[in-house]
Amino acid sequence: MTMTEVQQPPLNWEASATATHPQISSSLPPEVETCLKNARFLHLATCDALYPHVSLMNYTYLPSTPYDPNPVIIMTTNPSSKKTLNLINNPRVSLLVHDWVSHRPPTRVPDPTRESSPPPQATRSSLASLLLNINTSALSSISATINGTARMVEQGSQEEAWCKERHLENNTFGDQVREEQGLFGAAQNPSSTEGDGGASCFIEGEEVRVMLVGVREGRIADWKGGVKDWIIVPPEEQEERGRGVMVNGVS
Repeated sequence: MTMTEVQQPPLNWEASATATHPQISSSLPPEVETCLKNARFLHLATCDALYPHVSLMNYTYLPSTPYDPNPVIIMTTNPSSKKTLNLINNPRVSLLVHDWVSHRPPTRVPDPTRESSPPPQATRSSLASLLLNINTSALSSISATINGTARMVEQGSQEEAWCKERHLENNTFGDQVREEQGLFGAAQNPSSTEGDGGASCFIEGEEVRVMLVGVREGRIADWKGGVKDWIIVPPEEQEERGRGVMVNGVS
């Protein structure tokens, strides 16, 4: 085994219960950044004193902002929602993002009790069938778990206005969403087929709160179950630790 192989082990190099050899870098692992740029939604896990609460979220990933030089994820939330109440008491969160196809394909033995999703109309389209049954490993190989602390942006601030504008830009899909709805046989809502496709209702509302999660550490997992932990450490902090500046875990 060469020194390069030791320094750059495969994704399944450690047991999933450990976090003893994190990949230390001054920047986000490229595969995680690609995943964040390509995925449509992420799962946000908050927790009260008893149970975790998971929400499917629109989000915007930015490598930096005028207010933070580090990678951040922008999300919006209703101030009276369960996740907001959880965050007030416990700002620690965990995010899960992946960009592989999540639709469950038909099983070898058909289940008559299982309803089709997408609806039956999609199965009659050769293009839809191709998209639904495409090999997911050809599209992506990882999911990324991100741990961090959420921060509610001050209401009425310039930072809030800036974040809402970026978030709206990143979640306005227009014609593409309507084409996807037609492809999979979904009924189109006339009220959501104009302008921003309804995105502004959950971003620009007066009561909507903006929350930011700093991307600092997490775990990469592939579809085979291999894992690798990672952590972002600024170069100056790495020097203080005596590690030197490392890129992708290699000094």
